[in-house]
Amino acid sequence: MALDKKKTIRLLILEDSQNEAERLVSLFRNAGRATRVHRIVSAEDLEQQLQQGWDLLIAAAHSEALEPQEALAALRKLDKDIPFIQLLEDNEPDRVTEALMYGAADALPEGEDERLVLVATRELKNLEERRGRRSAEISLREAEKRCQLLLDSSVDAIAYIHDGMHIYVNRAYMEMFGHDDPDDLAAEPVIGLIAPADQAQFKDFLKQHRGENTDLKISGARADGSQFKASMSFSPATYDGEPCTQLLIRGEADNAELEERLREAASLDLVTGLFNRNHFLEQSQQLAERVVQAQGQACVGYLLIDNYTEILADIGIGKLDLLLADIANMLRQQFAAPSLLARFGDDVFTVLTPDTTPKQRLEHYTAFSNAITEHLFEVDGRTVQVKLSTGLAGLSEATHKANLVIERAHRCAEDAQQAGGNCVKAYDPSVELAAAANRGDVVAAIKQALEQNSFRLMFQPVISLRGDPHEHYEVLLRLKSGDDKEMDTTEVIAAAKTANLAEKVDRWVILNSIKLLAEHRSKGHNTRLFINLSGPSLQDPGLLPWLGKALKAARLPTDSLTFQFNETDAIAYLRSAKTLTEGLAELHCQVAISQFGCAANPFNTLKHLTVNFIKVDGSYVQELNDADSQQALKDLTATIHSQAKLTIVPYVESASALATLWQAGVNYIQGHYLQGPSAGMNYDFGGGDE
Repeated sequence: MALDKKKTIRLLILEDSQNEAERLVSLFRNAGRATRVHRIVSAEDLEQQLQQGWDLLIAAAHSEALEPQEALAALRKLDKDIPFIQLLEDNEPDRVTEALMYGAADALPEGEDERLVLVATRELKNLEERRGRRSAEISLREAEKRCQLLLDSSVDAIAYIHDGMHIYVNRAYMEMFGHDDPDDLAAEPVIGLIAPADQAQFKDFLKQHRGENTDLKISGARADGSQFKASMSFSPATYDGEPCTQLLIRGEADNAELEERLREAASLDLVTGLFNRNHFLEQSQQLAERVVQAQGQACVGYLLIDNYTEILADIGIGKLDLLLADIANMLRQQFAAPSLLARFGDDVFTVLTPDTTPKQRLEHYTAFSNAITEHLFEVDGRTVQVKLSTGLAGLSEATHKANLVIERAHRCAEDAQQAGGNCVKAYDPSVELAAAANRGDVVAAIKQALEQNSFRLMFQPVISLRGDPHEHYEVLLRLKSGDDKEMDTTEVIAAAKTANLAEKVDRWVILNSIKLLAEHRSKGHNTRLFINLSGPSLQDPGLLPWLGKALKAARLPTDSLTFQFNETDAIAYLRSAKTLTEGLAELHCQVAISQFGCAANPFNTLKHLTVNFIKVDGSYVQELNDADSQQALKDLTATIHSQAKLTIVPYVESASALATLWQAGVNYIQGHYLQGPSAGMNYDFGGGDE
């Protein structure tokens, strides 16, 4: 299985240093892999993160937050298939062996970056193969279940035989030969179902049969002694993993009428006479497809008997069938055509009604629920009362998968049951979304935030070292997940990309940033904002026209906005980025590229783009005490300035870095030493803090 290089790596890092963690992340980004990362800060943090899906965990040699062995133990305790790569202080064989004995996938010295990327790539490939095998095994089991279901409900008479004995027969086969119970034919010889006059011919055929596909015309014998002409088809097969022969029998007389009766019987529930689960699922999906084509709608009702277990214990399975038949009759009276009625499970009935919505049918179902509750069912001289919990959900052009809608109706019925039962609950997308968000579903949390306008914007100052009179801030996005953990911009956008929501999130940020900036500038501030764009927004042809209208409505100087995207996206979508930067220049907006300097030839990208600011990658400022690192930054800055572009250095975490950055000619700096992200644009640019 080839490694999917387009897939985002979900990376956990156990490392006390934020800068070192960022450096590790940049290794993967430099290798062309999009990365979603979380730095572990405690044992509790790791336990919370392991409730989500992660692909790889890289651990430093030591961590004050959590020892690597403890992290490995947590993975084993929760039975998580997450490759663990242990970094070591040296290449001492005993340390490598110890790490592998604890359960690490590999162990290697810190600083061997190229080897680390190769090891991680290998482990990610192995992980994909394991996941693929597990998925294939599940698919195989599901396929086997579907095959068994098809066999059981087939209108064709099918049996599996071995050494002339039955090992499986379906319902149509039993009915063809006049039997009611499959046990009647279990381990019985096939020859017993052949007319006496043809048994010798059948024996000779079996002796000569070598497992190939062959047909035989013969007379069958029913249980009542009557006979019929039949065509038998033999083909090699397996059943429960064992080789055998599949026998398919079709009666030659009245074949069309028989097949029609068998087809009808296969779609019905024998107890109630309503349609069965398979037929309901098939018809629901067909209606769902018609709904999409016609932009129509339909309602699915899921009726769950609240007190099924008590009734079963009270009257027994035999009398329960009589009760279910009575309930089915009431359903027929209440839900006439074109509604489709089915017994979906032991204690579940379903109704499919086209050209209507759950809201329109709510009163109808409520009336039926009340009628069931008030009705006194007489079963063999005993009075039985029934209570129903009903869930409703709608098919529409936006929700066209029948099984998803049925599952929604099912959840609503269970919620109604847990709320006390005997009531009707319709599916509410906003409630479902909130519940999913509270369960920690990041995508649901993003959708909810878009609907409820509940993202938070933070502002981190970008401070000039060269006397720029403007106040600059970078806009950062924040969102709280269901476990009350605050996710930053990188995490939110990574999740939004997987759900095709990144463009919507970017537009939300742009629109709300413009509103807040307009308010802030109206108080006399000469403020400009850096707003981040994701890769999908670079490819959005509607962004520029929309942005032009938004800026016009806000009456902002367009040069007060700088749109920023990272080097990786600029390279990946270079043609789209070129078109976007040219359009932004026409609007008089400015452009910045972030995480710059990690590509093999970063300045080649700049030849194609209209760019004003370059924010260098954080890896350039992680070891500024080192002379080589200082020189690398100076050389990069000088080359950027030679192309008439301004430089920004992020992750400034100490005062000692300021002199070096000044000497390197850097234009702007940004980092927690100056000020971390804040809810307001409140940095004192005139106070000499920089």
